[in-house]
Amino acid sequence: MAKVKKIGVLTSGGDAPGMNAAIRAVTRTAVYNGLEVVGICQGYQGMIDSNFKPLLAQSVSDIIQRGGTILKTARCEEFRSPEGRNKAFNNLKQAQIDGVVVIGGDGSFTGARLFNEEYDIPFVGIPGTIDNDIYGTDYTIGYDTALNTVVEAVDKIRDTASAHNRMFFVEVMGAEAGFIALYSGIATGAEAIIIPELKEEARNLKSMILAGNIRKKSSNIIIVAEGDKGGGAFVLAEQVKDEFKEYDVRVSVLGHLQRGGSPSAIDRVNASRLGHAAVEALLDDQKSVMVGIMNGEITLVPFRRAVKLHKDVNHDLVELARILSV
Repeated sequence: MAKVKKIGVLTSGGDAPGMNAAIRAVTRTAVYNGLEVVGICQGYQGMIDSNFKPLLAQSVSDIIQRGGTILKTARCEEFRSPEGRNKAFNNLKQAQIDGVVVIGGDGSFTGARLFNEEYDIPFVGIPGTIDNDIYGTDYTIGYDTALNTVVEAVDKIRDTASAHNRMFFVEVMGAEAGFIALYSGIATGAEAIIIPELKEEARNLKSMILAGNIRKKSSNIIIVAEGDKGGGAFVLAEQVKDEFKEYDVRVSVLGHLQRGGSPSAIDRVNASRLGHAAVEALLDDQKSVMVGIMNGEITLVPFRRAVKLHKDVNHDLVELARILSV
């Protein structure tokens, strides 16, 4: 494989706090190693549209503390087709880009894996999603910040819940995974945590609330992952409000609030580590791999494993949540 001389970097899928820190690390590590860097705007759509801009070391000054992504992000149906990927390949070739860093989630990595099966420009992935649900890494960019955002919001909700004898159903992000709900539930002392991985929790909700009533709890906070098959926080609230008239039942959906904000120190540091590692992987002739962090160490995971294998929640933490909610 010819030595990489010019790399592209893009952000794809949902934005996550810390993506800018990763872009900065990719750019400056590349510059340090004598490489040219091109920012690909609007994700894979920008690759198809030749929406490229050169990045220099000073181009990424004063961005590490900013949420979102300076390169913008988009979902791109056209890249799912062979014709779309061919157009992207021709544009990369014309721009003399011979390596690409993709910051995104499993959908972004699926596109990168397909591209690398068809063309010889290596792609390396950085896990960027607040859901923390990608196999092969303990950590994804944005998860820590999102978690802290949820904890801060729930702490404030509990203040008003206790003052008014309210029961709050707080819906957090996690369409297919309950990592944010589980960790924020433990961190905020939630009375119940409803996540997609544990179907029985929704069915046992009434008995959990009754147990809390016996202990005369002044408030109840129930954290619900948006992906719960029971229908989310509004449906669960409707199921219990008539049975527990002593509570004023309310629903709070945190929504895209969780995606925004200045990244935490952990997100800034880990995003920087992953950005550096992605460029090093390209220089080491790696392709079709994701850089991750396992047990505090950088690891390389093939896209096919990162995309196809399921990352489960820690069931010891599930048991801990049950014990601590007594």
